[in-house]
Amino acid sequence: MFAERKSIRKYKPDPISEEDLRTILEAGRVAPSAKNRQPWEFIVFTGVPKEEVLAKMEKGIEKQKKSLFMPKKFKQGMASADNTLRIMREAPVIILVLNIRHGNPYLPVFAGKRVSEILDTLSIGAAIENMLLAATRLGIGSLWIGNTVYAHKEITDYLGTKHQLAGAIALGYANETPEGRPKKSLDDIVEFRR
Repeated sequence: MFAERKSIRKYKPDPISEEDLRTILEAGRVAPSAKNRQPWEFIVFTGVPKEEVLAKMEKGIEKQKKSLFMPKKFKQGMASADNTLRIMREAPVIILVLNIRHGNPYLPVFAGKRVSEILDTLSIGAAIENMLLAATRLGIGSLWIGNTVYAHKEITDYLGTKHQLAGAIALGYANETPEGRPKKSLDDIVEFRR
């Protein structure tokens, strides 16, 4: 099943049933987490609320494009962010994922807090992957989204939260059949020490 999951960037407008959404969210809820902290919150958007939060994301992206202080590598991702916004608008469901144990990722933190943040981010990655695999099992397409980073303030202000916006997931029935992306071989990434 792992290799069957593909990143879907084109969606049909068909809604996802409440039962299937709950199955996907349950998969995230039961994911393993460091020290069993379960540092996540999932906010599901459809319809008008989805359009509202994506309008805030667009505002943040546009603001970043005009920033004189943005690092060059960060600016290079702006075209990708515009495309991601288009994908999110097409998907019937968007799930925003919050790290409820941490706040603004752009503020400095001391080393002990940074270690905790890293562990919680890894845990959230496990929850997201569980949801992506559950969606695949249900025949629902998905896309793991990190480009919310360009509009962190605008989205968290809209949500009325001080929690860290860890990312998002787009969900919907695929309107494409993408080829698998190239993956490194096991020999390229694994080292056995016996």
